[in-house]
Amino acid sequence: MKKLFLLALSALLTAAGFAQSSKPTTGHVLDAQSGHPLPGIIVTVKSPLQKMVTDMAGKFMFKMPADSFTIEVQCIGYETLARRFSPKDAAFEIKMTPVKAALNEVVVTGYAPRLKKSLTAASVAYEGRAAMPAPMPRADYNTDEFNTINENAFHPARQRPLSTFSADVDRASYSVVRKMLNSGYLPPADAVRVEELINYFDYVYPAPVNNDPVAIHTDLAICPWNTQHQLVRIGIQGKKVPTDKLPASNLVFLIDVSGSMNQENRLPLVKQAFKALVQQLRPQDRVAIVVYAGAAGLVLPSTSGREKMKITEALEQLSAGGSTAGGAGIQLAYQTALEHFIKEGNNRVILATDGDFNVGVHSDGDLAKLVEAQREKGVFLSVLGFGMGNYKDNHLETLADKGNGNYAYIDNFEEARRTFVTEFGGTLFTIAKDVKLQVEFNPKIVQSYRLIGYENRLLNDADFNDDRKDAGDMGAGHTVTALYEIVPAGVTSPVTGTTDPLKYQPNTPTPEPGTFDGEVLTVKMRYKEPNGKKSRLVEKVLRSGARKIEECPEDFRLAASVAEFGMLLRNSAFSGRSSWEDAIRLAASARGEDPEGYRAEYLQLLKKAKVIREGIAKK
Repeated sequence: MKKLFLLALSALLTAAGFAQSSKPTTGHVLDAQSGHPLPGIIVTVKSPLQKMVTDMAGKFMFKMPADSFTIEVQCIGYETLARRFSPKDAAFEIKMTPVKAALNEVVVTGYAPRLKKSLTAASVAYEGRAAMPAPMPRADYNTDEFNTINENAFHPARQRPLSTFSADVDRASYSVVRKMLNSGYLPPADAVRVEELINYFDYVYPAPVNNDPVAIHTDLAICPWNTQHQLVRIGIQGKKVPTDKLPASNLVFLIDVSGSMNQENRLPLVKQAFKALVQQLRPQDRVAIVVYAGAAGLVLPSTSGREKMKITEALEQLSAGGSTAGGAGIQLAYQTALEHFIKEGNNRVILATDGDFNVGVHSDGDLAKLVEAQREKGVFLSVLGFGMGNYKDNHLETLADKGNGNYAYIDNFEEARRTFVTEFGGTLFTIAKDVKLQVEFNPKIVQSYRLIGYENRLLNDADFNDDRKDAGDMGAGHTVTALYEIVPAGVTSPVTGTTDPLKYQPNTPTPEPGTFDGEVLTVKMRYKEPNGKKSRLVEKVLRSGARKIEECPEDFRLAASVAEFGMLLRNSAFSGRSSWEDAIRLAASARGEDPEGYRAEYLQLLKKAKVIREGIAKK
């Protein structure tokens, strides 16, 4: 009897001990070099056997075994690690070491590589297996990085009559915002660049005349979020060039195949995007492919656009693994582009990455200098961003700006199709470079003004006439739209921090009576031909006559709605009486012809943002 009692007591204690020790416990998987969390990683806890996958923070949950146990972690591009732990350990952290030679299957010679069976050390494990879908990132632990944006304030027209900025056609911010809203959360304020939201859409402006590659259009409305103010729209239209008239292209696809690209919305989407572009190529166009991870390699020498199957097959063989030697990849890509340089052609490197440069030349300053130097040789850089959770928007925006190229974020195949199919010419072929705008406001009519967006595109007034100063670029058929909110003379101005009147000279020379009556502002634009060194000047005057926004063209109503959308997302101090309802109303009235469905999609994004914001407010 005593023996049976002891056995029963032992069983109870064992069960109690297991129940107590099997409580949920958190582990963490990190990159040993960068310290970044590793999402989507397979983790195995042995004895008793448990299998799980890390979330976007690199975390995993498991039931604590009663005795010492082993955790095994497997990750493409990293060395498999098995580590012994005790229940008494304070933390269960695994640091993964990248495979030293992630590209050891690419043999680079002095001329061209010989492709073996795979393009990364871990590609066999990756090929033929569906990549694990990325969990939705959360703002409290993702490592996305965006440049800080300090919103433009109102400036008095009498003290500061000039506003100067670089024209820009990047649209990455809109795609980033769309990705986040579709994932169910609001973007951080610095991810919202209002001018990029506005310029995501196509607007209809008068075509250029007199052989100018660009033309200016202006109009004026009563500001919908402050009816005492007015809203100026400045539109620039680039000339459209038929595809068969575009110059020959010498392209280099520079593709990040590092471990961080090993997700379905990264490298597989990169392949889809570039395959769409390949289908647009002509026999006179050429493509080379450079990849980079732990090292950089040329996997396809410069090949004619007529060999679409060969180029596509090279793309299909790419796999992800290893750390990111971005600097070395860019250097090899530029070297390849220069070796096949086409005089008066389109010589361009197209970088596809999540921007997570963590090995080699990686500082913004070093990369910017490299890109600027190659730009002066006639090789431009366009940038495509992919993925979310460790996305480095700040790196990619800087590189595209310095490389005289555009910057797009590809969140789905439709965006890839738009970039490389629908807008093939505008994406790849520059018709005007170093495009600058300078607006002079008439203080007799305008008391103060505010440029909406373009915070990171502002120039000194003296830069406008300085042809050495780099600025934005426009592709064939592209448009650029800028909005100013102005306070008419006689209306109480929100200007703060004004300066005292000048003592030794008037703030503004007094014009002759009647001079420039009715002129609200003058827009001046400078641009250079793609291979030019000296800029040309175009001017346009905007006269008084603001209409109600409801009476303005659909395009103007859409731009006003998107401006409200951006300010609401940013919780802008300048949003006035903006509301989700008003932005939705304007967007609904501006649907018009929408063959690609982008305006309809925007209306749905507005409604999603409204619901998410209201949900946050109720918490």
